[in-house]
Formats: sequence, C-alpha cells, structure tokens
Amino acid sequence: MATAAGRLRRSWDKYWYAWAMVIPVTLVLGALVVIPLVRGIYLSFTDANERNVAATIGQLRLPDSFQVIGLRNYTDVLFGPSSKFWSVLARTGIWTFACTFLHYTLGLGLAVLLNRPLRGRAIYRVLLILPWAVPTFISAFAWKLILARDNGILNYALGGVGVGPLDWLGTDALALVSVIAVNVWVGVPFMMVAILGGLQSIPSELYEAAEVDGASSWQRFWHVTLPGLRTVSAAVILLGTIWSFNMFPIIFLMTGGGPGDATQILVTYAFVSAFEGVRDYALAATYGVLIVSILVVFSTFYRRALRASGEVW
Repeated sequence: MATAAGRLRRSWDKYWYAWAMVIPVTLVLGALVVIPLVRGIYLSFTDANERNVAATIGQLRLPDSFQVIGLRNYTDVLFGPSSKFWSVLARTGIWTFACTFLHYTLGLGLAVLLNRPLRGRAIYRVLLILPWAVPTFISAFAWKLILARDNGILNYALGGVGVGPLDWLGTDALALVSVIAVNVWVGVPFMMVAILGGLQSIPSELYEAAEVDGASSWQRFWHVTLPGLRTVSAAVILLGTIWSFNMFPIIFLMTGGGPGDATQILVTYAFVSAFEGVRDYALAATYGVLIVSILVVFSTFYRRALRASGEVW
C-alpha cells in the first residue's frame, strides 16, 4: 500500500499538469456516464415500471416499491415467448451493416474525387459537408416531407415519368430502405472528411514511384491508396458502426419504428418500451445493458482483429 501511495505521489509530482486536466474530465464522465450506467444496470435486475417507482402526486409522496427479481428480465428478453429481441437485433444488424458499408464506400469515392485537381473543388466540399452540418432532426423532418406519399416531392417527380405514387414510409421494405438512405445521406460527409484527411497524409512520392513502375490507376488505388488509408479506415468504420447501431432520431422521427416494427432497431425499441404505453423502465434498462454489451463485444473483437493484421491501437 505504501509503495502504491508512493508511486501515486511521485506520479503527481512529475505529471501534476496531466492529472489536473484529467480529473475534471473524469468527474464529468462519472456524473454523466458512469452513474446513469450503474443505475441502468441496477434497474435491469428489478421490475421497475411507472406503477412502482417513486412519484409525487400533489402533497402525497409515494416511495419506490419495485423489487429486485434477478435475471428474469434478461431471460424474458432473450428467451421469452413474446420477446422481439432477436428479430429486432437481426434488423439492427442489417441496418448497421448497410449504413456503415454505404457510408464508407460513398465517402471513399467522394474523398478520392475531391482529392484530385478539380475546378470548383472548394465549393463541392462545402456543399457535400452541408448534410452533416444540418441538425439531424431537421434532416429527418425534411426527408419525411420529401418522401410523403401524398404531395411528397419524390412522388411528384416520379409521377412525371408515370411511376407511383409509392408509400415510402408506410410499406415495410420501402420504409427500411428509406431510413437507410436518409441515414447514409446524413453520415457520408463525416466519412468523406475523415478519409480526405487520410488521403492527404499519403506521401505523393508513393504515387510517383508507382507511376514510374507503370502502375495503372486501379493498381495505384489498390496498392497505395487503400493501404495508406488503413488506419483511418479502421477508426471511421468502428465509429460508423457504433454511430449507426445507436442512431435513434432518424428512425424515430421518420417512422417511429413502423409500419408495425418494420424499421424498429434496438435503441428505438428500448425507447418505446420505456416511454410508450405502460412505461417499463426495467425492460428498457435491460435493452440498454444488452446494447452496451453488444457494442463492447464488437469493439473488442474488432480491435483484436486489427491488432492481428498489424494495426496498432
């Protein structure tokens, strides 16, 4: 104990400025992240809902009356006869893969295009970043108007060529495709900017050497550009996966998870469980813990895979 205290004191004497900057961040994270997380984990082992949590009605103060029920919420969610967890998880996987794949490939294509000499390149960059700069809820409402079955701009345009009208947000398959398209439209600029930064860090001498060796454009892209972007790609794909997995506002504001559960993903389903109908806080907390667990497991395996391929994180 004395040795540990001595190390801590020596570390403070030597790196007091670093400790001084880390401590406020640690306190803020503890208040905003750790405490709610611990509270959520605790609630997931209870039967808390709106009927048995503490409430104030006029002058009457009702205390908490929920009880700890162990793992029952987890068994009900994972194996219960009425559970929708696995179907919602499968849809979340489709949504996350489609969004991340399109985010990265479209962002890579646009970044490669904007990294070349191009007249008006600065204007194109600003225009392509705009979807990212607009608040997500405004984008969701705007696209909801564009995709509206009646009087929507898209159906009006399709009507001009004899197609439609299509119920973009009211049909199962079309609704899922629509929210994926909107999420891609919102997220591509981030990928483009991150990859563009990575492209500009690749030494031009590598391209010149490849040209001298007679490499074609595709060979330069495959053997110089992609390896040069490996570190940036690893980071943005991980961020994009977590971002899409937890993307709540687009789905909730555009379809509310409907029609039926056609666009429901885990985070929207957890919200519906907690705040619609009989508010089941314990069920929502259970979904929250499962979502965090899935992302932690994914991040761990993803990091191990990167280390196995030679990346240093």
